[in-house]
This record gives sequence, structure tokens and C-alpha cells, in this order.
Amino acid sequence: MTTQIQNWANLSDSQKQNILSRPAQADNEKLTKIVSDILQQVKERGDVAVRELTEQFDGIRLTKLRLSNESLINAANEISDNVRTAIDLAYANIKAFHQAQFPTDVKIETQPGVLCELKHSAIDSVGLYIPGGSAPLPSTVLMLGATAQVAGCERKVLCTPPDAKGNIAAEIRYAAQLCGIDEIYLIGGAQAVAAMAFGTDSITKVDKIFGPGNSFVTEAKQQVSTKSDGAAIDMPAGPSEVLVIADESADPNFVASDLLSQAEHGADSQAVLVSNSQTLIEAVQLAVEKQLQQLSRKEIAAKAMQHGRYILTSDVNESILVSNQYAPEHLIVQVENARDLLPKLKYAGSIFIGKWSPESAGDYASGTNHVLPTYGYSRNYSSLGLADFMRRYTVQELSYQGLSNIGNAIMDLAEAEGLDAHKRAVSIRLNGDSV
Repeated sequence: MTTQIQNWANLSDSQKQNILSRPAQADNEKLTKIVSDILQQVKERGDVAVRELTEQFDGIRLTKLRLSNESLINAANEISDNVRTAIDLAYANIKAFHQAQFPTDVKIETQPGVLCELKHSAIDSVGLYIPGGSAPLPSTVLMLGATAQVAGCERKVLCTPPDAKGNIAAEIRYAAQLCGIDEIYLIGGAQAVAAMAFGTDSITKVDKIFGPGNSFVTEAKQQVSTKSDGAAIDMPAGPSEVLVIADESADPNFVASDLLSQAEHGADSQAVLVSNSQTLIEAVQLAVEKQLQQLSRKEIAAKAMQHGRYILTSDVNESILVSNQYAPEHLIVQVENARDLLPKLKYAGSIFIGKWSPESAGDYASGTNHVLPTYGYSRNYSSLGLADFMRRYTVQELSYQGLSNIGNAIMDLAEAEGLDAHKRAVSIRLNGDSV
């Protein structure tokens, strides 16, 4: 059944908000409790709990948690030449794009004798979570692993759920090897996040955890990030989503394929079309119905399209307004002179300009990162990049003359805040105050 076209101009504020709402998440209170219990089990019982939870949720009893080096080395011989070449190309592009993001250190003398510096260094130990499910995701290994490799992270830990036989897809193993990852564990879900965050006998804890996952993984990441003995995380994340801005010049078959490529991720994914052309929207709706029948995951995509949106606007500027209000993970712009719209597009995780730029390019091989803020978080979070795998810190060095130049200001401000020791730390240097 085709989703109804919504005329933006005829909607009330509350109706607009409802139209742009995301698919409902799982019962948050119940989910929070389940995940909290999993984290506590792993924290208290380590590897034993990880094995029990893996058997409970994945139906596999593990005799070992870590992937053998032999299995990693043999990966290249277990995949086709075409797939290996594709992974190599994607790896090269992702690495090149992220190498170009290296930050520049700052060194400035703010006053004579007052030297201030901003420096950057890689995070020592990172955890990379790769979701399991119906298909291997070597692309996510590359997005996380290549970026960590470029940043110079000394230790890269990868966790991914095993299949029914306790194996990991060769594509994932090969991508990991390219990225210099040799510490791989056969675990997934909230228990994998807990193991990386708190550490177990087999897995030394990491400093920061990256990667997408289901609602349990997402909740686990959020919970461990609030604990003093946990780990930092890359960003909050929810189901994947795309918004397409199109006008009468757009190809309806292209637009339909973009909507469906997002919808096939999962039944809770969302695809939104915003256009000032009713003719275009109707043509896209027909194309969606036709293309759906050709998909191997048509049942999943059809469920996702049930909460898809077709929004009719009065002009392209109003389409931009809708997009900015929704703040999509992926934003595809198929209009005349699409690049001219960039300055007005305020919120999106990643933007795809023009008819020849499908979202699939960013998902796999163009070079940009496909780990992106979802659920409206692109308003205040950025797409994953090199900076996320690094930390910045400041350095200052003052000479006697430098401290003299700003000393009175420091002492006056310290006195105004009632912090006598702060004032004395300056006066004892400049005035020789007695201890």
C-alpha cells in the first residue's frame, strides 16, 4: 500500500512534528534494565559471563573468545578476486580521505613570553564493534579500522558476533588484516561492549568504543560512557535513515533506488522524500513498488517503507526547511544546481550532491565515513572522522617576563573569585612573597 503524500503547507505544527518523527524505539525502560544487567554480569564475572551470554543470545558455545592468527592470515584466500579488489579499492579511498584530515598543531605567543600550544595524539586503545546479522559488513571494518590505523592508535580491538558455526566471515577478517587489526574477538551484543569497556581476563579494556549496532549495543554504549570505569564512545546512534530532496528534474527511478537502499537495512530504517513536484513524488511511489519486487530483502524494505514519508512542498527552499528540521543521517540532493544548496543545508550526517551520487557510494567506497549520527543527532554530532580517534591537549610555557606581563590580571581574577592560593602561585614567583 502506497504511503500518502503529505502537503507540508497544509499541516499544523504538531502534524509536521509527527510526520518527521522516527519509528518508535524499543521499550526504553525494559531495554535499559536488560542491558544494565548484562553489563553488571560481565563486570563481575568477566569471560564466564561473556560465554554464557553469547550462548544465550547467539546460540553458540565458545571454547575460545579470540580469533586465531591462522584464521586471520588465511582470509585473503577465502574470498573471490572481485571482492578482494573491491575491498582494496575502498580501503585505499577511505585511507586517503582520512589521511587528509590530519589536524595541524597550533603554537602562538599570546603575549611576549607567553607561549601557548595545541597538540594532538592518537587514542592508545580503541574498540571497534562490527554488527553481525544476515550479511558480513567488511565496509564497517574499513570505516573504523582504516581511520584508527591512520590516526596511529596503537591497539585496535575488534568484536563481532560469530555465525552459527563460531566463525567470522572471511571478508571481515581480510578487511581487518588490511587495517592492521590482529586482536579480534568472537563476541557481539551488549556483552561485547561491556567486555571492551570494563575488561575481562581475555580482553584488556579499551579507552573508546566505536561502531554501529542494534538497540542493545546502542544502549550498552550509552551506559558504559557514563561510568567512571567504562569507556568513551563515538556517538549515540539509532536506526539508519535517508532524506532525499528532489525536484521535477530528478529521475524517479534513481530516487526510488535511494529510498529502498536505505529501507533494506532494517524494518526500523526510515526513508523520506521531500519534493516540490507532485508528479515526481507519484512517479517515485510507482518506481518504489516496482523495484521492491526485485529485492532479495523486499520484506524488510517493505516494512521500512510503511513508515516512509512523501512530503510535498511549495518550493525547494521549503524542502530545505523540512530537511533541516528532520536533520537526517544521509541527505541526498537531486535538484537543478544541487551544489548551490549546500550553504543552506544545516544539518545532515553526510550529504550526497547530484543524480550520480547514490548513498551507496558513501556506504562503501567513495572514501567518506559511513558511521554517522542518526535520529536527529546530526544537529550536534559530526560524521565519524580522524579527529574522533585522536585527543587534543594544550601546552603553555611562560618566561619570567611573560608571567610579569599577565601576572596582575591573573592575581586580580583570582582575588575576584576568592582563590587565594591561585593568586599566591603568581605573587610568590613575581614578588618573592614568603612561604
